[in-house]
Amino acid sequence: MIAESWLYLIIGLVIFNYLFNTVLNFVNDKNWKSEIPDSMKDFYEKEKYLKAKAYSKEKGAIGFISSTISLLITVSLLYFEGYGWLSNIIANYYNIPFLQSALFFLSLFILSDIISIPFSCYNTFVIEEKYGFNKMTVKTFVLDKIKGYLLTIIVGGALLAGAIYIVSLLENGFWIWLWLSLSILMLLINMFYADLIVPIFNKLTPLEKGSLREKIESYSKKVGYSLKNIYIIDGSKRSSKANAFFSGLGPRKTIALYDTLVEKHTEEELVAVLAHEVGHYKKKHVFTSLFLTIFQLGLMCFLLELCLKQPEISQSLGGAGMVFHLGLVAFGILYSPLGTILSILMNINSRKNEFEADHYAKTTYSGESLELALKKLSVDSLSNLYPHPIFTFVHYSHPPLLKRLEALNE
Repeated sequence: MIAESWLYLIIGLVIFNYLFNTVLNFVNDKNWKSEIPDSMKDFYEKEKYLKAKAYSKEKGAIGFISSTISLLITVSLLYFEGYGWLSNIIANYYNIPFLQSALFFLSLFILSDIISIPFSCYNTFVIEEKYGFNKMTVKTFVLDKIKGYLLTIIVGGALLAGAIYIVSLLENGFWIWLWLSLSILMLLINMFYADLIVPIFNKLTPLEKGSLREKIESYSKKVGYSLKNIYIIDGSKRSSKANAFFSGLGPRKTIALYDTLVEKHTEEELVAVLAHEVGHYKKKHVFTSLFLTIFQLGLMCFLLELCLKQPEISQSLGGAGMVFHLGLVAFGILYSPLGTILSILMNINSRKNEFEADHYAKTTYSGESLELALKKLSVDSLSNLYPHPIFTFVHYSHPPLLKRLEALNE
C-alpha cells in the first residue's frame, strides 16, 4: 500500500513537470510582440524579426511533440512496472550490483537516444538548416554520437561504480563521502575542461599574434586578470551561431572564442565580451556559483541517502526491496520540485551577476561595444526579444536583452 502511494506520487510529479513546462512554453511563445523596439530597429529588420518568430514556433512545436512522447513512455514504464521488469531481467543474468545498475542505465540511455535521435536529426538537419544555422554534416553528427556514448560509458560508469562502492561500504552517512567525491570531480572538470573535454569534440587553436590578441592581453593586464591561454574554437563545424566560453580556476584560466564570434564581431566588441567575463571573476561570481553548486550537491546527496533507505520507493517501481538503480530513478523524479525551486533561486542570482558583469565591462572598457555585441548576438541567433516574465523568472540564467540594454544605458 505504501509502495503504491509512492508510485502515484512519482507519476503525479512526472505529469506535473510536463504540464508546468508545457504551459510555460505556451505562454512564452504567445508573448511575442509584433513591433520591434526602438533600440533594436537598426539591427532587426522586419523580415528577420518575423523569421525569428517562425523559428521559435517551429522549435517549440518539435519540443512539444518530443516531451509529450517522453511523458507517455515514462508514465507507461512507471505504471506498468517497466523499470522493475528491466531490472529483474538483468538481475536474472548478473548478480554483481555494479553490472546490474550499469546495464540498467545503459539500456535506458539507449532507449532514450533511440527516441530522441529522430527529433535531434529533424531539429539539426531541417529546422536549423532551414534558418541558416546548421553547418554539421551527417559524419560529424554520427561521430558526436559515438564520442558521446564513449564519454557517457567511461565517466558515467566510473561515477556509478564509485557511488555503489560508497553506498555498500557505509550503512549510514555515505552521503558525505559521495558529496565530497562529486565536489572534487566537479572542481577537476572545471579546471581541466578546456584541456581534456573540449578537444574530444572541437579543435582549439591558439589565437595568433595580432591586434586582437594584443588588445585582449592589454586589457587583461590593465585589470589584473591573468589568462593561461586564448584559443579559437572551430564552432563553425556545427553551427553558424556565435559563442565563447571561459573555464579554469586560478592559474588555469582559459578563454575560447568561437570562430563564428570572431568573424561577426569587431575587436572592440570581442574585448567588451571578455571584459564582461572578467567581471564575473572580479566580482567573485565564479567562486560563489561553485559554492552554491557544491551546496546543492550536498543537499542532493543527503536526500538521496534518505530516499535509498526507503525500500518502498524501489518497490513502487517494481523492485523487490531496495534496488540502488530503481531508487536512483525514483529519487530523480521525487527531487524535481526542490530541484526546480533551487534552479529558480540560482537563476535569480545568475541574472543579478550578469547585470554586475555588464556594469564592470562598461566601467573598465566600453559599454557601447558590449551593447553592440549583445545586439548582434541576439539578432544572429534569432532570439525572442519579449520572453514572458514568468518564463524568464523560471528558466533564464541571463536577463532578457532589452533589460540588459536598459541597464547599460542608465
